[in-house]
This record gives sequence, C-alpha cells and structure tokens, in this order.
Amino acid sequence: MAASVTVENLNPKVLKCEYAVRGEIVIHAQRLQQQLQTQPGSLPFDEILYCNIGNPQSLGQQPVTFFREVLALCDHPCLLEKEETKSLFSADAISRAKQILATIPGRATGAYSHSQGIKGLRDAIAAGIMSRDGFPANADDIFITDGASPGVHMMMQLLIRNEKDGILCPIPQYPLYSASIALHGGALVPYYLNEKTGWGLEISDLKMQLENARSKGIDVRALVVINPGNPTGQVLAEDNQYDIVKFCKNEGLVLLADEVYQENIYVDNKKFNSFKKIVRSMGYGEDDLPLVSLQSVSKGYYGECGKRGGYMEITGFSAPVREQIYKIASVNLCSNITGQILASLVMNPPKVGDESYASYKAEKDGILESLARRAKALEDAFNKLEGFSCNKAEGAMYLFPQILLPQKAIEAAKAAKKAPDAFYALRLLESTGIVVVPGSGFGQVPGTWHIRCTILPQEDKIPAVISRFRAFHEAFLAEYRD
Repeated sequence: MAASVTVENLNPKVLKCEYAVRGEIVIHAQRLQQQLQTQPGSLPFDEILYCNIGNPQSLGQQPVTFFREVLALCDHPCLLEKEETKSLFSADAISRAKQILATIPGRATGAYSHSQGIKGLRDAIAAGIMSRDGFPANADDIFITDGASPGVHMMMQLLIRNEKDGILCPIPQYPLYSASIALHGGALVPYYLNEKTGWGLEISDLKMQLENARSKGIDVRALVVINPGNPTGQVLAEDNQYDIVKFCKNEGLVLLADEVYQENIYVDNKKFNSFKKIVRSMGYGEDDLPLVSLQSVSKGYYGECGKRGGYMEITGFSAPVREQIYKIASVNLCSNITGQILASLVMNPPKVGDESYASYKAEKDGILESLARRAKALEDAFNKLEGFSCNKAEGAMYLFPQILLPQKAIEAAKAAKKAPDAFYALRLLESTGIVVVPGSGFGQVPGTWHIRCTILPQEDKIPAVISRFRAFHEAFLAEYRD
C-alpha cells in the first residue's frame, strides 16, 4: 500500500512557506558541526560561527544579572524564606520577585495564566510603555506572547481571509512575514526599501505598490514596518514615521509595527520612537487607527531568545474584534510564565537609586557599546572587500551588504541550481565555517545579491571572522573572475 502522507498531499500553504534564517545553509552547517565533533580536524576550520540568526547568548553574550536573579527567585520561591538568599541576591531583585509572585495566584509559576498574560505583569508592561512614550497604556491592550512571532501569526490569522487579502511588507524583510502570510494563505505585497538612501522607506513607493495590488483585485489589509530594520539595520526618522501613520490612516490599513530592536541603536543622530508615541502625538486616539506594536525579550541588550517572551500591544480595534483576538490567544491557553516575567522586567529594569542599578547599567552599556563597535568593524571590513558595498548599521543586529558577483560565479550557481548569493554563502560556510543567510531569503531588488550577517560573534572573535571572510572572498573572486 502506498504511503498515506506524501509531500504531494500535504497542505500546499505549508509547502509554499519558507524560512531562510533556518534554511538549507543552516542545516548543512549543523551537519558540518557534527562532523567536527566525530572527526576533529577533517574540515578547514575548527568551529562553526552562526552569524545567521539573532541569537546572542549562543555566541557567548551573558544574560543580565538582575533579570536572572528575579527569574530564579520566582521559579523557586522557597529561596525567599532562606537567610543566606540576602547575601546571594541583590535586595531589589528580592523585592521585585516578591512583588511579581504576589500578582500570581498561589505564587504558582507552573500554572496556566490568563490567556493575555498575568494581569500584574501586563500592568508592569503598560507602565513601562507609558514611561517610554509619555502617553497612557492599558494592560487590557497587552497580549504577552512566546516571543514576538506568535503575535505576528495571530494578526495574519485574523486579517487574511483568502489569497486576495494582501499585507504590505518591506523588501528586504524578515522571513517570518513572508512565511506567516504564506501559511495563512494571503498575498505578500512588496514595497522596496531604497538601498542608495540607507534603506529609506519612501511613501511614493508604498502608494505605487498599494495601487498596483488593488488594480489586481487584492484587498490590502495591513502595512508591516520593521523599525529598527531587519535585515537592513536602518532607524526610521520621526518625519518618515508621521508620513507612514498618515498613509495608513488615509488608506484604512492596520499598522503592524515590529519594534523588537528598539534598544539596539548605535548612532547618535537617530533615536527610537515607537509608532504608538507617534500616533498619539499626532492626536489620533482609540478610534482613529488600528495599531499593533510588537516587542520581544530576544533582542535588545537582553538577548533572552530561548526564554520566549514578548508582547503585542493592540490599540484602535473595536470591542467585537478584540474579542476575536482574545479567542485566538485563548486557543493556545497562555504564553510561558518565565517569558511573561521577563517581558515585564525588560520594560521595567532597575532604576536610579536601586541597589542593582549600577551593575545593571554597566552590563547594559557594555553590551550595547560592544555591539556598536562590532557593527562598525564588520561594516568597515565589508566595504574594503572588492565588489562589496555595505550601508551603516544604525540599529538592530545585522549587516546586509550587497555583493557584485562575477558572471562566471552566477553561471556556476545556475548550474548548481542555486541562487547566486546562496551559492556564495554555501561556499563561504564550507571554506570558513561562517554561517550567513543569502539575501534571496529576505527578498531584494531583482539582479542584486546580498548576504545578512549578524554582528553577534564576541568581540575578540571579530578579527578572525574578518580575516577568514577576506581570505575566502579573495579566493572566490580568483576562481570565478570573468
């Protein structure tokens, strides 16, 4: 009897969905890593450097002490009864843990919570949003999620009815968006960021793409904006944000604001402004504009990817629509409690005068200043390579250089049935052990080729990454020069 489940009879939406950040090149890297373990010395390098994904702690970044102290105490509350805890944990971590446990019914961190997250933690997040933006925030608008990704999936599930519903997405984009649009059966409507202006977002292009999609019968429901940008690292200027909000208001679009890199800003002339702050400062209230703001504990200076914490703040939706969003959230019961606690801590870190403040600030500044130096070192190194051009990383955790590949390399890629930048990234991996993601996984202007490389290897490893990269690139060009 033939197999009852084959690739041919799977859900076509699953087959269409792709996620390059964990795609073919990463799977190959994992095979090579196993080979290094079983046959040391069999490859031209001794370790795999995963520069494919924003996963800071996997590359040696240390967690923030205060956050981990509070988590430890919340997870094992009997520590709070022991005298020696006072000498092992800071006083403010102890008092914060007590405060958090008081909001959890029965102090049970192993129990399900409310489907939007524990109310006291949502109150803390709302207070953090208010102190960031200067405008009120409401715990009822907050849905704590396992990282930011489930919030994206929930909104796609809500907005996409069929293949005629479209979502405007930046190109290049983080592939979570293309993957979730494909899974939910919608249409991705691309708008191109302008590489020549440092990945600028141009309203004229948004309008053109919107009209073009509508002329094909696509009902565009929402605009995705990633700020700071992933994979492109740009930080939006305030004026640009005002124009984006006006555009969404005029065109009746939901604004999906992916703001998970809000703490990762590396230039003095730009600052992060949340879209919530922009919308409120324009005088728009609850009835004017549907806005979904996403935040995560995985990025910033905290880098707690494996703890799976984040939230979405939804404003400008009617009560009947909010009921439907709550219903989708309740199908998953609740997000994990550790992630919920972390989300509340990230939005309410130690303040001036708290016992942990000095050490917390030193850890935070140390991480962010080091990331800025690493971004600059890699950007300079890329710009010195023949055929490379790399925009400045104003924020986030990535560089997205463009590579002019020789025609011969493009032909060789075609013969190997690979996109030219994927061919380059595969050869880079096999020669150096460095894992990057080809630009074709994020989308790019046709005929251009890029790679996305994180700035996350520890600072003492950056010179080796650069020299390995340079040696590979020179050998690659020598082999394929036209």
